[in-house]
Amino acid sequence: MSQDIKGTLPDSIVLPRHVAIVMDGNGRWAKRQGKPRHAGHRAGAENLRNIVKYCGDIGIEVLTVFAFSSENWRRPKTEVALLMQLFMDALKQESARLRDNNVRLRIIGDRSAFSARLQRQMGETEAITAACTGMLLQVAANYGGRWDVAQAVRRLVGRVKSGELEPSSIDEAAIAAELTFADRPDPDLFIRTGGEQRLSNFILWQSAYSELFFSDAYWPDFDEAALNVALRHFAGRQRRFGMTGEQVVTQVEGETSC
Repeated sequence: MSQDIKGTLPDSIVLPRHVAIVMDGNGRWAKRQGKPRHAGHRAGAENLRNIVKYCGDIGIEVLTVFAFSSENWRRPKTEVALLMQLFMDALKQESARLRDNNVRLRIIGDRSAFSARLQRQMGETEAITAACTGMLLQVAANYGGRWDVAQAVRRLVGRVKSGELEPSSIDEAAIAAELTFADRPDPDLFIRTGGEQRLSNFILWQSAYSELFFSDAYWPDFDEAALNVALRHFAGRQRRFGMTGEQVVTQVEGETSC
C-alpha cells in the first residue's frame, strides 16, 4: 500500500480485516457548533462517506457502522423522523458512489420496524452494489447485539422443532452460524467515538475478542488522521486469544519460517 494512500501509516503496518465503529457524538457536535441536532447527523453522514472511501483505499475488508440502534426509537419523534429521512436520502445518493468505488452495502438489523418505502430503498441500494467485490460496508439499522443473539436462537429452535437439529448439537459455533454476518470475520477493531466508553449493545457476540479503541472526538470530527491513530493502536496490540504472549510469538515465528 502506497504511503500516499496511507498517509502517516507505515507500509508494513498490520491492518485489521474488519473494523466496527459506533459513530457517536453527532448531537453534541451540533450543540457545540450552535446548530440543531439534525445538522450533526448530516455532518456525520458526510464524514461516513469519507471514512468509507479511506477504508476501502487502504484495504480494510469489512467496515461495520452503528447507524441506528434498537434503542434509538426512544428518541424524540421529530429526531427519529429526521434520521429516517436522512437514511433514505443517503441510500439514494450514495448507491452509485458505492458501486463506483466497488463497495458492497449490506444492511443488518430488524427491517420490519421501518416504513415499506425505506425497506424498498434498502433493498434497491443493496442490489445496485451486490456485484461489488471490494470492501463490504455493513450498516447496522434497528440493530442490537442482544436482538442478534435472540434471532439466532429463534432460528435454532425452529430447526430443533422441525427435527433438523438435536438440542445437544447447539454450541457456540451453531449460534455464531445464525448471527447476522456469519459469513464474515468478527471485528478485529472496535472503535467508539464521542468520549463514551461502552459497547451500547453493538455486535456483542462478535466483539468478544475485538481490540477496543475509544476516541474523545465526536463522529463528524473523526477523520482519516483520527482513524490512523486507532489503526496504529491496533497494530501495537498482541492478540492472544487465551494463549500466553510467548505462545503467540512462537506461533508467529513458526508461520514466518514456513
